[in-house]
Amino acid sequence: MGNAIHPTAIIEGAVELGDGNEIGPYSVIIGPVRLGDDNLVSPFVTIGTPGQDTKNPRYDSRDKLISIGDRNIIREHTTIQKPAYENVTQVGDDVHIMSQVHVPHDALIQDGVVIAPMVALAGLCRILKGANIALGSSVHQRTVVGQYSIVGMGAAAIRHIRPFSKFIPRSPPMVNSYAIKKFGFSEYSEEIEAYVINGLEPTSPSLRSIVEEFYVMCEDRNRNI
Repeated sequence: MGNAIHPTAIIEGAVELGDGNEIGPYSVIIGPVRLGDDNLVSPFVTIGTPGQDTKNPRYDSRDKLISIGDRNIIREHTTIQKPAYENVTQVGDDVHIMSQVHVPHDALIQDGVVIAPMVALAGLCRILKGANIALGSSVHQRTVVGQYSIVGMGAAAIRHIRPFSKFIPRSPPMVNSYAIKKFGFSEYSEEIEAYVINGLEPTSPSLRSIVEEFYVMCEDRNRNI
């Protein structure tokens, strides 16, 4: 199938490309980078520059890996930066990253995440499966945004966000009802509400596995839930 790479794009170093990728005008990819299949990289995207780490701002990133899966959309003026402390900055599959988004060093973006325009993520954050980071919002370093949750427009997430919840600063806990319907969890609505609103641990195996993964991701990250 091959890849459609615009002649003005710059691909430098150890860059592994799958098939069916589209690399737009004036985009820059600096290896080591692994890019899977059927990804859209829009104009003026930069992938592979060092992370913006104030402790070591000019660290050697030549062997630091960025791994990006399949069928992702990465829109114009987005930056995805290399890890500074861990092994990889990682973007999963079917992620929609809109324009002017900053994906920082050591980030983990799991499958099916949506990140709206002008979002700033800080280093070592974890955005878990199906989460939505709304327009103009930000996520503090080392923060975990749980599966199928949403960070509201313009919000600053400075604590971990529970799965299936809606985070709006200075508001009580709310359920992300849209995600429950979209991802097929409607039969668990009451159990999810009890977890999000009242902190009651779910008992259904499918929900329990989601919550357990979230708690594992939150360990040793110096943030509250």
